[in-house]
Amino acid sequence: MLQVKYILDNKDKVIEGLKKRNLDSDSLIQEIIELNIKRKDRISKVEILRAEGNKMSKEIGGLFKEGKNEEANEAKSKVQAIKGEQKSLEDGMHEIENKFTDLLYRIPNVPHETVPTGKLEEDNVEIFREGEIPNLHEGAKPHWDIVKEKDIIDFETGVKIAGAGFPVYKGKGARLQRALINFFLDEADNSGYHEVIPPLLINEASGVGTGQLPDKEGQMYHAVADDLYLIPTAEVPVTNIYRDVILSEDELPKKHTAYTPCFRREAGSYGKDVRGLNRLHQFDKVEIVQVVHPDNSYAVLDEMVDHVKGLVRKLGLPFRILRLCGGDLGFTAALTFDFEVFSTAQDRWLEVSSVSNFETYQSNRLKLRFRQGKEKPQLAHTLNGSALALPRIMAALIENNQNEKGEVLIPEVLQKYTGFDKM
Repeated sequence: MLQVKYILDNKDKVIEGLKKRNLDSDSLIQEIIELNIKRKDRISKVEILRAEGNKMSKEIGGLFKEGKNEEANEAKSKVQAIKGEQKSLEDGMHEIENKFTDLLYRIPNVPHETVPTGKLEEDNVEIFREGEIPNLHEGAKPHWDIVKEKDIIDFETGVKIAGAGFPVYKGKGARLQRALINFFLDEADNSGYHEVIPPLLINEASGVGTGQLPDKEGQMYHAVADDLYLIPTAEVPVTNIYRDVILSEDELPKKHTAYTPCFRREAGSYGKDVRGLNRLHQFDKVEIVQVVHPDNSYAVLDEMVDHVKGLVRKLGLPFRILRLCGGDLGFTAALTFDFEVFSTAQDRWLEVSSVSNFETYQSNRLKLRFRQGKEKPQLAHTLNGSALALPRIMAALIENNQNEKGEVLIPEVLQKYTGFDKM
């Protein structure tokens, strides 16, 4: 969430910035400012009463020793009255604090100055494109037909076991899936990312820390009996490693990679764009996460974008990079670049990665800080990126690499992992 001081010091900048998200925040920001004044006033009154009560309590013993029982009893009555007033103020302060925090949670991150205005994904700006779109032979098929014919991904059995959006990978399909995971992890390791295997379930505090809660409850699977949530991305548990942690400056940057299954309800998704591997409820993804010094975060963002570029290049897929507009920007992000690969058989672009800088938005919730020497701790910047999400990569590889013999050719960089060069 945004820092209160930042909102107070940059009211107009915050309001103007949030207009890029098509959000009229004037009244909300003003309510936060007014509630903060009321909050600080209550805190001041409570502190004055606490000091007064403590002082009188210390004096009571002395009065009794001096035999001034009547004065001591009067002082005790006053202390009790002060404590009653103090409790009443504290109870009211809890209510104000809860409302204040709730309002802060409702404000998304302020977009970076380079974020374009716009409302829909059509307003995103293409900033880079590379690779030639292959000319497929007549009769080229979409991946959902190919995988059924080759019996390498079984959507129907997945429906029987769990429901739509839970495919079963079989034989060479399972092997290719595992090959991609290992390739992405090895590439991350070569780039200095430290691998972790995090839990696949998180508690509420972890979801709040990275901004999935209270914004995205409807998109997450919730194990109600234990009040735990299935992770929508490894970003959540990996970043929460540093919740309530103060790092020293020389420990930065922290670079992690993780492979996990991811779980998303994808409520409201329907139509041809969700067919096959295009949109799943459970899917595999390798994530990269960094915790960095604020001065370096945008250079690191460029570095992470270059890392994802390298992955897609080595797979030989035509791709483009989009700078997301304000209306399509995630709630917690200040700036996001989306990667899309072209699926020739479907004749459309498929999103395979988002790389984002959250600045201090997550670290403020997480209380993730670092200290320079003996100076006061300050908030770090957090970043993350998909490197990469597998389903649409699989779809594009299968469709773009089909030949006239009906074979699917495997990119050279994956062959040492698969043990075969075609399916």
